[in-house]
Amino acid sequence: MTRKYVIRTFGCQMNVHDSERLAGVLEADGMVATDDVEDADVVLLNTCCIRENADNKLYGTLGHLKSLKDRRPGMQIAVGGCLAQKDRDLIQARAPQVDAVFGTHNVGRAAELLQQAAATGMPVAEILEETVPAEELAFPSALPVRRELPYTAWVTIQIGCDNACAFCIVPSVRGREISKPFEEILEEVRGLAAAGTVELTLLGQNVNSYGRDITRRRPLFADLLRAVGEVDGIRRVRFTSPHPKDLRPETIAAMAESPAVCEHLHLPLQSGSDRTLAAMHRGYTAARYLDRLAAARAAMPDLAVSTDIIVGFPGETDDDFARTLEVAAEAAYDSAYTFIFSPRTGTEAAAMADRFVAPDVIADRFERLKVVVERSALARHQARIGRVEEVLIDGPSKKDAAVASGKTRQNKLVHFPVDGPVPAAGTFADVRITGSAAHFLRGELVAITARPRHKVRIPVAAL
Repeated sequence: MTRKYVIRTFGCQMNVHDSERLAGVLEADGMVATDDVEDADVVLLNTCCIRENADNKLYGTLGHLKSLKDRRPGMQIAVGGCLAQKDRDLIQARAPQVDAVFGTHNVGRAAELLQQAAATGMPVAEILEETVPAEELAFPSALPVRRELPYTAWVTIQIGCDNACAFCIVPSVRGREISKPFEEILEEVRGLAAAGTVELTLLGQNVNSYGRDITRRRPLFADLLRAVGEVDGIRRVRFTSPHPKDLRPETIAAMAESPAVCEHLHLPLQSGSDRTLAAMHRGYTAARYLDRLAAARAAMPDLAVSTDIIVGFPGETDDDFARTLEVAAEAAYDSAYTFIFSPRTGTEAAAMADRFVAPDVIADRFERLKVVVERSALARHQARIGRVEEVLIDGPSKKDAAVASGKTRQNKLVHFPVDGPVPAAGTFADVRITGSAAHFLRGELVAITARPRHKVRIPVAAL
């Protein structure tokens, strides 16, 4: 009998992409996907450890799965990803119903570990240390993949991180930066384009530093953006995440001059206070951040900008937070992911318990920041009313089957009604924007189109 599997993903785009690889590995082992946990023979949880609620989500889910496994003893449970890498044997100690635990460096071993657990009747755990030589680690693209959407894809260009942000656990669980060779990335992109992919996102913990472990000459990321954008069939190129301290003029130039590179930049601020930024070890000041943001907008006038901001970093004063509000207002973001500081064991910030900000103060600041961000987001959306936008359709709206939903090149969600069936996912459409909210746009269909867009080339020699 063919075994069925379910994968549940917690966390960032890197985890989502890892889950596509995990699905490919399980299907290469003869399993088939199911959406029903009650019907699954294997339940795999791919975890994140950036914030504390990730731990709560995992153990809450494992508690539910225990009762299910008690009724179906043949079912297997596996836990992988960042939290597994960090907590190692703790997961099996707290949740003995788990059959297999693996980390961030051995995704390709998931099926073998499940086989081993089934053969021995004993749980297994395999966590590879970050000290394992790079040549012994399987780069994600070397594994089989099962993609849900054939027209869009993730492409991992780099794993690990060499930064030392005081709040971040990622370097501990993902290890040092390792860049995938330039030509191997292009080969992967050409293969995706040949299979029908029109939009891709380049992934890395700090994409701006791509290639520094390959060559000591200037960073290769700008060269990579240009090369990927020239692959026939690729109409949209995105990337995440860049680090503001490493956003260089040549990268801005490549974004502005490459027609396929989308007019969207995710540039994490984290704090607008120079004092807090220094405590975070971010490597830039608020003024330097705003200067680089201004340079990007000068090169790409239609640029949409999103960000990450942490509220309540240890020692954050009222004056520090006021500066964050000022910078957020000046930056006029299109959207922002705002987070309450979460201490992660093993990070420098977690040891600053004597400087933790009171929860009620954090809650008040969080709401005040939300007002500033949503005000600028709404204003920038309102400015797009009347424009015709190119939308890549994702399918029907979740709330109305007669309404299509998709994303613009600026990564803005657009909902628009259609007569008859919603065009197939992966279809391009011209949509006139007729209304706006803080988090989405409304529009009306102008035409279904297959023609590519070409951005206006703007000189960036003065950057």
